Amino acid sequence: MTQRIAQVSRDTKETQIQVRVNLDGTGLSELSTGIGFFDHMLDQIARHGLIDLSIQATGDLHIDGHHTVEDVGITLGQAVAQAVGDKKGIRRYGHAYVPLDEALSRVVVDFSGRPGLEMHVPFKSGMIGHFDSQLAFEFFQGFVNHAFVTLHIDNLRGENAHHQAETVFKAFGRALRAAVELDARSVGVIPSTKGSL
Repeated sequence: MTQRIAQVSRDTKETQIQVRVNLDGTGLSELSTGIGFFDHMLDQIARHGLIDLSIQATGDLHIDGHHTVEDVGITLGQAVAQAVGDKKGIRRYGHAYVPLDEALSRVVVDFSGRPGLEMHVPFKSGMIGHFDSQLAFEFFQGFVNHAFVTLHIDNLRGENAHHQAETVFKAFGRALRAAVELDARSVGVIPSTKGSL
């Protein structure tokens, strides 16, 4: 099996980011974004997606976390798109429900080749530690635009914003894992009636 590994750098006046991803990893992570809660959420993607993930990001946090979080999403999306390659043999679709105490979220992903995000998460707090909860949307928007996936995220219930976010990121990791998994019954086949994705 060809290794599904990619490394991408993004260097702007606002952020400097390096991402390395191994889609067939074991959930190892090395994360440094300068935003503790965001690192915690990225670790959930790695662990629950069984993706080895290295993200080193320096950004203009003296302004706020917006550019850093969005640009990590962009760069991770680019890396995943490169690592998944021509999509031959992948399952294409993935979904997961994840609970955490009172919170429950559902994430569904399609490696469709068409970027699209539907995200419905009524966060109960504007800030989670030093993480602005609005930036979760910016992260996932950046990801879908550059991974070329359709992504539906729904927080079905939750009263604690930390729990809400954690169920979203864990479910995303598990849905991603399912979608990029290689299907032994479909080796070398692009999972689309069109013959391309």
